[in-house]
Amino acid sequence: MENAHLRFGLLEYVRFTEKASTRIRLRVDRYIGEDRQAHLLSVFGNDSDVGAITAAIHEKAAFNLAFPDGTVKDVTLGEHASCYKGTVTLPGRKHPVRHLLAVSQELHTNGSAGRTILLRYRREEAWATLVSFLGLPADPTWADHALGIVEGKKRIEEIDGIGCQPVLISATTEEVLEWVGEGLQSKTLSFPEKNGPIIWPNRSWQQFMSVGGWIVHDCSTIGITEKPQMSDRYGFTFSAGPPM
Repeated sequence: MENAHLRFGLLEYVRFTEKASTRIRLRVDRYIGEDRQAHLLSVFGNDSDVGAITAAIHEKAAFNLAFPDGTVKDVTLGEHASCYKGTVTLPGRKHPVRHLLAVSQELHTNGSAGRTILLRYRREEAWATLVSFLGLPADPTWADHALGIVEGKKRIEEIDGIGCQPVLISATTEEVLEWVGEGLQSKTLSFPEKNGPIIWPNRSWQQFMSVGGWIVHDCSTIGITEKPQMSDRYGFTFSAGPPM
C-alpha cells in the first residue's frame, strides 16, 4: 500500500446556492467510465461529504474528476444510478471513514445490448463473465477459441479507469453462439466427455478484486454483509443493503 494515495483520483463537486457555493472533494479509489459517462464510482470521505455526493448523484449532477495521471474530465452517472454506502474502519482512527459506491443504470444491466464491461481483461475471467451475463451454454475450455475471435475482430476496447484496467467487450449472445457453433463444427471445440454439470474454476472475492496488484477492502471493513458472487453483473460484486 506504499504511496497508495498516488493511485487515487480526486472527485470535485461544487454546489451553488443563492448566497454561497460549496466545494466538496473526495478521493476516488475505483472508477470506470466512457468519456463523460461514469459507470462505477467508489469514493471515501466523512459522513457529510459522502451524503452530499450521494444527493448530487441522484440529482444527475456533473462532477469534475481528476485522474492520477493529471487528466481531468467532467463526468456524470446519469439517470437511475444506484448508491451503496458502507464504512471503513481504519486502525488508529476513532471514527470510521464513509464509503460510497455508485453504479450507473447501464452497469446494472451489464451484458445487455451486447455491451459487457469488465474491471480488467483476462481470458478466463472474461469468458466466465460473458457466459454468465449472456446466458450461454459453454465450457471453460472454450475461452481461448471464443475470445481469440473477439480479440481478432477488435471487439475489446479499453475505457477510462482508476484502480483497475476496465474494458468494454462488444459481442451479442447470437454472435458468441455462432462462433462457438463454428468451433464445434470444425472440431476445434469439443463437448465434455461426460454428461452432467460443468464445474467452473472457483475464485475468492480477494482474488477477483486484486486488480492492479492491490486489494482495496476486505468485505467486513466496508460493512458488506453478503459475500460477493463472481457471476454478479459488475465483473465483481457488492451488496451493502438496498440502494440509497
